[in-house]
Amino acid sequence: MSVLRRSALRRAATLLSCLLLAAPAWSATSSYADLPGSADHPLVKRFAGSTLVGFKKADWDQALLPLSDRESSDGRSKLLDTRIVEGKLTRLVYLAPLGKTPLEVHRNYESALQAAGLKKLYSCDRDCSKLYFSWTKTADIDAGMAWSKGSIASVNSGTYNVSSPLNYDGRMLVGTLNQGGREVYVLTYTSSAVGEDTRTTATYLEIVEPKAMPTGQVTVDAKALQAGLQAEGKIALYGLFFDTGKADIKPESKAQLDEMAKLLQSQPALKVYIVGHTDNQGSLDANLALSQQRAQAVVAALSGAPYKIDARRLQPRGVANLAPLASNVAEDGRARNRRVELVVQ
Repeated sequence: MSVLRRSALRRAATLLSCLLLAAPAWSATSSYADLPGSADHPLVKRFAGSTLVGFKKADWDQALLPLSDRESSDGRSKLLDTRIVEGKLTRLVYLAPLGKTPLEVHRNYESALQAAGLKKLYSCDRDCSKLYFSWTKTADIDAGMAWSKGSIASVNSGTYNVSSPLNYDGRMLVGTLNQGGREVYVLTYTSSAVGEDTRTTATYLEIVEPKAMPTGQVTVDAKALQAGLQAEGKIALYGLFFDTGKADIKPESKAQLDEMAKLLQSQPALKVYIVGHTDNQGSLDANLALSQQRAQAVVAALSGAPYKIDARRLQPRGVANLAPLASNVAEDGRARNRRVELVVQ
């Protein structure tokens, strides 16, 4: 071997030694596992090799989804363009395998969701710090979350608690998927876990499956009925139940009928319209007929035994879906629109 070649090899070995000495030592080890009792949502699977460290599942709850990064001008940094959706809520936080970058993980979720037919409502693909801070101030994304035990290692020899690992340098995607004729909302936010020094990526995944709130759990009592009529001249009731497409009052409506009768008996001079409302499913003519029949059924129930309210004080009217309280696009809005109202004559 020539003197020149031996000299070059010695220089290369010396340079490599210096680089190894200068590199920060990875002296800590990340330690965490899937949160017991947690599970992937069947709609969106985890990035390969990831660990599920944060989890919340609620049969009925509310979520706030960003639609832009515009903030309020009052100094609170609250998001202005949002959509509130209600229904079955699932929140999941994953930590990807060591060395997987936020960009790689985000692009994989993006690709998979687009292939599944995602209709994009909003995305932030770069410079998302402003969005992150406004989002976390506007929506309490950690509310009700359960976290795995453990720590995330830093290249600087420190460790971080595994809970709340999201960071400001992330990317967000918000959209809807059509699943069996219903609209499901999906949000992903992917960032470095706590900071870039962990070399770990965190992903927050939120899925909302809109559905009607479980009803029959709260009845509007006579006192609240009176207060509503005095304040606005009307009040919406959700304690009167009918089978789909039918006008027969179901037995579980008795508690609400009792309170309506109590109000009317305590105020003999009070005259009201009983107004039936529907959602927009079906034709307008059919809904007009159905809403009128339901209003008449309520009048018949109140004027008959055991209440015996003078029927001349009760005027039934059906307005179908002509006076909605919410959009009929999703089931949660349609549930609000299906109602009976008391309106002062």
